[in-house]
Amino acid sequence: MGIDFWRRPGQSLGLPMRPHIPGPPPERGLFCNRTLNMRAIKAVGYDMDYTLIHYRVEAWERRAYEYIRDRLVEQGWPVADLTFDPMLAIRGLIIDTATGNLLKANRFGFVKKALHGTRPLEFEAQREAYARIVVDLSERRWVFLNTLFSLSEACIYAQLVDRLDAGQLPGPMGYADLYEHVRKNLDATHMQGRLKAEIIADPERYVLDDPETPLALLDQKNAGKKLLLITNSEWAYTEPMMHFAFDRHLPAGMTWRQLFDVVIVSARKPEFFTTRSALFDVVEVGGEALLRPHAGPLKAGTPYFGGSALELERHLGMSGDEILYVGDHMFGDVHVSKNVLRWRTALILRELEDEVRAIAAFRATELRLGERMERKERLEAESCQVRLELQRRRHQYGPRGTTPETELVARLAELRTELEALDAEIGPLARAATELSNPHWGLLTRAGNDKSHLARQVERYADIYTSRVSNFLFATPFVYLRSPRGSLPHDPSLPGGTPVFNVGDGAGAGPIGPDSAE
Repeated sequence: MGIDFWRRPGQSLGLPMRPHIPGPPPERGLFCNRTLNMRAIKAVGYDMDYTLIHYRVEAWERRAYEYIRDRLVEQGWPVADLTFDPMLAIRGLIIDTATGNLLKANRFGFVKKALHGTRPLEFEAQREAYARIVVDLSERRWVFLNTLFSLSEACIYAQLVDRLDAGQLPGPMGYADLYEHVRKNLDATHMQGRLKAEIIADPERYVLDDPETPLALLDQKNAGKKLLLITNSEWAYTEPMMHFAFDRHLPAGMTWRQLFDVVIVSARKPEFFTTRSALFDVVEVGGEALLRPHAGPLKAGTPYFGGSALELERHLGMSGDEILYVGDHMFGDVHVSKNVLRWRTALILRELEDEVRAIAAFRATELRLGERMERKERLEAESCQVRLELQRRRHQYGPRGTTPETELVARLAELRTELEALDAEIGPLARAATELSNPHWGLLTRAGNDKSHLARQVERYADIYTSRVSNFLFATPFVYLRSPRGSLPHDPSLPGGTPVFNVGDGAGAGPIGPDSAE
């Protein structure tokens, strides 16, 4: 009949069988750090930019970059020839404003790769600069690139560091002063609203259409969940963008405003989650949006300005783990709502799709690299044993074997030759692994053989993470998402490094757990 069926172990062929529901493509999974029962979630809050609405990153960031550059030119800076380099920065990097460096750190805060301006730091220079330093994001020195909106800022800052080093910028100025100047001009660009006006006028150029996102939210709403829109964007931008992205994909006669139970614009996140602020009704009069102090309960369909999460919780009659908040900003959306309010959290990482595809395409090479590394470890272990045997003989202590010393010396030379040949094979494979997705920085979630600092943040603060909101379609609003059992270095593993405890432990196969009762 065109439907695949599967049979539970021990089930006779005469009993009814359940249809096999295909899972999502690997790159569109919901990945779970902490078990989350969606049936227990009573309200789902959403950010807008890069969450409900995804932009063509290069088009947006190139235009933002050009606005910053042009403002600097107006201020007399000789930078008119600079152009946006989309590969120079990725989300999760760290700007070191003390040194003018762009860094990638691992989960422990140790720097694994660095550019000074746009030039890679040599190993010794990097070691001298960071061997005794651990990145602590609470210190003013470090600027974490939280979102895709940070790419234009990081790119032009790195390029300006090169110009500052060459003595081509107004001075005197240090690297921290330079960053503050870039930040000030970026903020001014957003305050003037010229870039957003361009996007409103030509959304097709900047916005990636995803007709599945409205369907995912319809599923949640009709499953009885309250839907909240909490965005830092102002109403004049939110209304046309949501109209463009949602209304044409909703049932006839329905608009995006009917989809949401509460709409809050200009929310000032992260302060929205941590402080109390006045709440205003947004009143549209003669094509203009005016603000009126709010009184009484919140009304569906009415947009609000400002306010606070505590006020929202009182209106909903909900708090803590009854609310799931979905956003793309590591600090402003996920970290603060988790730490302060104990809301459940979902992080949107659009780049994850390319990352998962790159990892899958590299799998055959990764297996070859793993096989050669295992062989290298065996040869190194033998080499160490031979050297220790020679050392004990020469110093006349401890237990010793009977193999002639000349044979031991010859075998040590053979092992050295084999290891050198093996290193020549491993080198290109290992380099290729560090350049997946981006030639400068590699994968978003890896720093060398370890997790990146970004991956550690995701692990700590995001209960689940995924590439886009429409991936909830693959899970349904009733899904029970189970996190895999954590593994430690001493846990047994299968070939290729897969922990034994993560195989068949009842946590569900793949990134999405079974849609079953708690």
